[in-house]
Amino acid sequence: MPIISVDIAGRPYEVRVGAGLIANLAQEAGARLRKPVVPVITDANVHKAWGAAVDASLAAAGKSAAWHILPAGESTKSWANLVAVVDGLLALEVERGDHIIALGGGVIGDLTGFAASMLKRGCHFIQVPTSLLAQVDSSVGGKTAINTPAGKNLVGAFHQPSLVLADLDALDTLPRRELASGYAEVVKYGLINDPEFFTWCEANGEAMLSGDRAAREHAVAYSVAAKARIVAEDEFETTGLRALLNLGHTFGHALEAETGFSDRLLHGEAVALGCVLAARFSARRGLMGTDEAERVAAHIAAVGLPADIRALGLNVSGAQLAAHTLHDKKVDAGRLAFLLMRGIGGTFLTKDVTLEEVSAFLREELEG
Repeated sequence: MPIISVDIAGRPYEVRVGAGLIANLAQEAGARLRKPVVPVITDANVHKAWGAAVDASLAAAGKSAAWHILPAGESTKSWANLVAVVDGLLALEVERGDHIIALGGGVIGDLTGFAASMLKRGCHFIQVPTSLLAQVDSSVGGKTAINTPAGKNLVGAFHQPSLVLADLDALDTLPRRELASGYAEVVKYGLINDPEFFTWCEANGEAMLSGDRAAREHAVAYSVAAKARIVAEDEFETTGLRALLNLGHTFGHALEAETGFSDRLLHGEAVALGCVLAARFSARRGLMGTDEAERVAAHIAAVGLPADIRALGLNVSGAQLAAHTLHDKKVDAGRLAFLLMRGIGGTFLTKDVTLEEVSAFLREELEG
C-alpha cells in the first residue's frame, strides 16, 4: 500500500492509498479515535454505500458512529449546513483533542474541515475521500471552505487533516461521470510540471477510468505525492508555488458560477474545460503552439470531459463570463492572476492579464 507523507512543518501526516481502508477504518485510525462515540460527517449517497462498513468497523473496535448525514451535491457547501454541522458537533461535546471523520467527496471534506477549523478554535479531523477528485486533490493540503453567492470557496480556512485514507474500493461505486470529473485533477499534474505524466495519462487514462486497479493506484499515489511536495513547500500559498495547483480553476470557477454551482457542470468538468481554455489562451498569447494546446483539448475530450465551451449552451457574453474571474482568490490589488502554460508541463503564474483580454478571448471561444 503506497503511503505518502505530507511534510507540513511540525504537523506531518500520512495519506494511505489502497483497498479496504474504509472496511478497516477503526484499525487505520487507531488511537486517534479516543472515545466510544465517533462523529462522522457524510452525505446521503455515501452513507448508503459505505455506512454499514463504517458501523461494522467501529463496532468491532467497541465504538459507534454519530452520523451527520447531509444532502449530496455542491449546494451542500453552504452557511446553513456549516452551522448545522458545528451545532451538531457541539451537541456531541466534541473536544479539541477529538477527531471528526469526513467520509465523502470534496464537498464533505471541505465542509467538515472548515467546521473542524472553527470548532473550539480548531480540532482534529480525518479525511476519508470516496471520490477520485477528493482522493487526488481536495483531501490533501488543508484547504477547507464553503461557497457563497459571490463565488466558490471564498469563505474558508487552512486546516490540515491528521490522516487521509484513500480507499480505491470506493472508486468502484462511482458512475463514469464522477470518475471522469476526478480525472481532470489527475491530468492537471502532468500539465503543471510533468509532461511525461501527461503522456502516461494519454496512454492509460481510459484504462484507469474503466477500472484498471493498477492504473488507479498509480494515478492516485502519483497525484497525492505531487501535491504533497508542493504543499510542503508552500502550505499557505504565499510564495506562488501552491497557486500552480489551481491550473484550470480560474476559468473553471467562472463556468461553475455561470451554471449556478449545479450538477449541470461538475467541478472536475469545469476544471477540465478550464485547463483547455488556459492552454488555448496561452496559445493565443504565443506561449505555446496551437497544436500543443489542441493536444490538451483532444485528450480531455477523449475521456469524455468537456473541451468546447460552446457545448454548455451558455447564454452569456464574453465580458459577463470574464467578470466572474474578478472573484478569484488569486486576484491581488485588483489585478487578475492567471495560470498559463509555456507548453505542457510549463505552468506559471502571471499577473499581466487584463479583463478586456480575457473577455475578448472568451467571446471568441463562445462564438467559435
